[in-house]
Amino acid sequence: MKLETFFEKFDLFADAPDVVAKMRELVLQLAVQGKLVEQKTMELSARECIRKANEPLVDVAPDELFETPAGWVALPLGCLIASNTGGGTPSKQNPSYWNGPIPWASVKDIQSEKYLVSTIDSISEEGLRESSSNLISPNRLLVVTRMGLGKLAINTILVAINQDLRAIEPTSALDLDFAYLLFKSLKMVGSGVTVKGITVDKLHAMPVFLPPLAEQKRIVAKVDELMALCDRLEAQQLEREAQAGQLARASLARFADAPTPANLNLLFHSSFPISLSDLRKSILTLAVQGKLVPRIESEGMGSDILEKAGVSAERPDDVPDLPAHWVWARLGCIATRMDSGWSPACIPEPSEKGEWGVLKTTAVQALQYQEEQNKALPPNLEPRPEHEVMDGDILFTRAGPMNRVGILCVARPTRKKLMISDKIIRFHLVTGIDPDFAALSMNAGHSSSVVEGLKSGMAASQVNISQPKLRSVPIPLPPLAEQRRIVAKVSELMALVDELETQLAASRAIAEKLLNALVAELTSLHSSGA
Repeated sequence: MKLETFFEKFDLFADAPDVVAKMRELVLQLAVQGKLVEQKTMELSARECIRKANEPLVDVAPDELFETPAGWVALPLGCLIASNTGGGTPSKQNPSYWNGPIPWASVKDIQSEKYLVSTIDSISEEGLRESSSNLISPNRLLVVTRMGLGKLAINTILVAINQDLRAIEPTSALDLDFAYLLFKSLKMVGSGVTVKGITVDKLHAMPVFLPPLAEQKRIVAKVDELMALCDRLEAQQLEREAQAGQLARASLARFADAPTPANLNLLFHSSFPISLSDLRKSILTLAVQGKLVPRIESEGMGSDILEKAGVSAERPDDVPDLPAHWVWARLGCIATRMDSGWSPACIPEPSEKGEWGVLKTTAVQALQYQEEQNKALPPNLEPRPEHEVMDGDILFTRAGPMNRVGILCVARPTRKKLMISDKIIRFHLVTGIDPDFAALSMNAGHSSSVVEGLKSGMAASQVNISQPKLRSVPIPLPPLAEQRRIVAKVSELMALVDELETQLAASRAIAEKLLNALVAELTSLHSSGA
């Protein structure tokens, strides 16, 4: 297969992860293996180019996995380096050494761009003179040999360098632009305790494969052509993703304006590629806004629940409007029980069935209970049955890292002899409120935003929500029958999202396998690369 054919088949594996990056890596790999352009017997061989330049030549054994192409030569990298210059950093304690007219390059200046045209810092003539930094002529390879090992650029300006860089001047047998490709392909392995780096001796000893000088130039031209094609493919991907995002937002908006079962295809139709995380979030948000299932008047009003429970229907402040038959109520007014558990020093392994254990906060996932996430109670400690979790308990994570606090689920089903920890709040609600709907409503929409605002703590690694604060959270309440229909509809739609996710993962896996197969074919030992 020719490489051009590979690019023509791009749409077949466009869904593979990091596909354009892998294509760029493939182009580079083929370039330095002699599989990108045709070898021409009338050209001077690499060995003859080296001899003509009066450069020393030390042969090395070819890589076992790579047969040296015709006209190429395997040799240590040092044979292709005319000079290798290091650098240094002027003292930061002396202001007169800095902000002068001389550009001074460090690792932070060596990014993804091929050419270095400017630097963040500059030094003075005095700073250059009084330090181990060196002034480097233009058209050198600036190679990072520590603190970002392997990054490189070609300087187009006169520049001083620091100690993490080496300025490499190729011999006349090595084209500068091909040298850039050659160095990008090197697999440098650093050594050191605190900072991994590579010594000059080890760098020079690395075996490389050198093509004839004329072929080097043809390879560079071909690589530039193919990399430009990669850039265009990447731009097309970004444009498609942007258009998909616009379609997704439009379809979500249209569904929100007319949220009926007949319009669900606006969310799940293949023409509207909505991200799965956005889709799940949108389903939950629409559910707690009363836009997911139609009203059935015979089911009554949300306020009926509060009247039967003897709870005031007073509207909390700063809450959004709900359907007319829904009502807002603070959690503290509708909770019949609220407590937290116990966190003794436990055995890290989960408890066995029939043994006592303490739930970790990771047992509480968004609308999903994972009882296996627990720690075994040591035999020397007596259990506290009053903290045992029961089927139907609503669990809320009240303390821990920022992203683990404020999550709810219903403990259903759960086994016996599992206790909640003191980082989990457990509560029950008055008759007429479905626990699954309550957990759903607090995981999405306005209630979720309020919960997020209640988090407090000194650092994101440890925040807390107290019981009094939790009691202040407003909960939207439709009639009980509607709550149950909403929970059922959410379950149905989430199952569809899970199915879409499975299909997407399978599609990506197939695309990745195809990509890997095509790459393997192109990089095969027997491929001519012509």
